[in-house]
Amino acid sequence: MSIVFSPSLRCQLPIVLLLLQVVLITIFALFVSYDDQPSAAFLTNVTKESNNDLDALFPFFKDVQLMLFVGLGLLLCFLKYYGFGGMAFNFLIANISIQWALIVQGLLYHYNNGKIHINLENVMNAEFAAATSLISAGAVLGRSSPVQLLMLSLVETPLFVLNEWLINSYFHVLDVGGTVTIHIFSCYFGLGISRILYRPELRAGHSKISTTNTSDFFSLLGTVLLWIYWPSFNSIQAKHNVAQHRAILNTFLALSSSTLTTFAVSSLLDKRGRVSLVHLQNAVLAGGVAVGASADMMITPAGAFGLGCAGALSCILGFQYMSPFLDEKLKVQDQCGIHNLHGIPGILGTVGSILAILFGRVDFGGQISIDLPKPNYSTEDMFRAVESKGAWDTTSQALNQTAALGVTFGVSLFGGYLTGLLLKLPCLFHPSGEMCFDDQSYFKLPTDSSAKWEPEPQQQRELVIPLKSV
Repeated sequence: MSIVFSPSLRCQLPIVLLLLQVVLITIFALFVSYDDQPSAAFLTNVTKESNNDLDALFPFFKDVQLMLFVGLGLLLCFLKYYGFGGMAFNFLIANISIQWALIVQGLLYHYNNGKIHINLENVMNAEFAAATSLISAGAVLGRSSPVQLLMLSLVETPLFVLNEWLINSYFHVLDVGGTVTIHIFSCYFGLGISRILYRPELRAGHSKISTTNTSDFFSLLGTVLLWIYWPSFNSIQAKHNVAQHRAILNTFLALSSSTLTTFAVSSLLDKRGRVSLVHLQNAVLAGGVAVGASADMMITPAGAFGLGCAGALSCILGFQYMSPFLDEKLKVQDQCGIHNLHGIPGILGTVGSILAILFGRVDFGGQISIDLPKPNYSTEDMFRAVESKGAWDTTSQALNQTAALGVTFGVSLFGGYLTGLLLKLPCLFHPSGEMCFDDQSYFKLPTDSSAKWEPEPQQQRELVIPLKSV
């Protein structure tokens, strides 16, 4: 006997997608135009290639594309019966988030003369916004419908842009790799949603939460791709070539040290000395998260190694102890372990940036790194002043980093909680317990697909889902 599914997904998903695309096309037609660089209107016989940033930006653009659409998509394919969902819905959410972010960021930063002007740099910034939605969605992977994921991205993108504007405008946060703005924000936004969408029946496990050699291999392949391109992600927004060079070096060293630490600690925690694939798929990337906020600073190679080791260690211990605690005590189910990869290493990375500011040398965008002057601002002056970054001293900037972390934590957690309430509305499609973690609920699979889940004969009768009950 086959499982009967509710037809509400067939009604909601195409209607929501088509409506969103029509609205976005209308907005683009009325209010969006090319910036000067890609516009033919500004092309003359004396136009110089040096005036166009394409050669400098496009390599980074390709790297970010590979990270979002291939690396992260493969990483989410670790579930045996939800590999297509992990990859395909990652692809869907990334595209809708980028389109929406181009409008939201454009209205705030690139709106003049009645038009939003876009170029390749704007698209890359929109991809950073999309990354937050993709990371947050990992907390509810497999137990949320595509309609809910679309709503998640539509709400999270404006909140991400708002939070980024707040901490950059008022606290002048130094965060070249997005440790605070991207990783911490997306993590606690996702956990806030997960708290509301908590499913008590999943505490005892689920018959479809399993992996295979093939699914784990593709997930590990995604990890390797993310590992390779992470230095580009952390260095794109560096102010100049010297800082960019430093960010690439520091990120690579942090990733390398987190890899060695992962193998060592994971093997140490297993009674037979085996390495956990879950640790390998996540903790080797934690160094990239931890070093992000200070990647362009003069943290020294040893400092980069230290941040990588600390990030990997915190990630592994998070999977070992923090994830069960969140599930059992706080009723937060973190399906992909985003708290272990993005949250805890992100907090460590922010602390690392504070220490680097207080005791090291920080580059504020000049051609060389300079030692900051001794403190000469009071705390009250720091919060009232609206001056250039170069006017800040080490103590006030360290306080700014701390304040930015607190604001981001509050906005993301509260925003995620409210978004979870929105996603729980009865009018949105909710997958039933047996539809969770199952590609068959959303895709027409090949007839010979080994990813199809077949219930045991004695279970089939109780798995029939009446149409009116969903």
